Amino acid sequence: MLQVKRATYDLEERTARFGESVIIFSKKIPLNPVTQRIIPQLVASATAVGSNYCEADDAESGRDFVHKLSIGKKEAREAKHWLRMVATAVPELTGESRALWKEANELNLIFNAIIIKVRDKQKARVGV
Repeated sequence: MLQVKRATYDLEERTARFGESVIIFSKKIPLNPVTQRIIPQLVASATAVGSNYCEADDAESGRDFVHKLSIGKKEAREAKHWLRMVATAVPELTGESRALWKEANELNLIFNAIIIKVRDKQKARVGV
């Protein structure tokens, strides 16, 4: 079974490793009429999680940070969807798909918690 390596406190590294793990996993998916549509969607969404985190990390403002991180959060949710579709299309890859799904879910939850915290701080500053 594929192991997702985690750098718990380094989100840039963790999101990059997630994308790399999905790339490696996607090479195991047999190409057929169903999976030929799923594979590129999965790889695109999973690798976009990290690229959007990098963009958020270099944001020009708090609002820009939240926007970019929100896109990364959406990409993580999309990756979860495509991983579920892989498990349906290729049942023998369900275990590996599930491990990656769990990591995508954790990244989604982490991004969501950060977004909520930043928004709360922004509201506190303006007294809303």
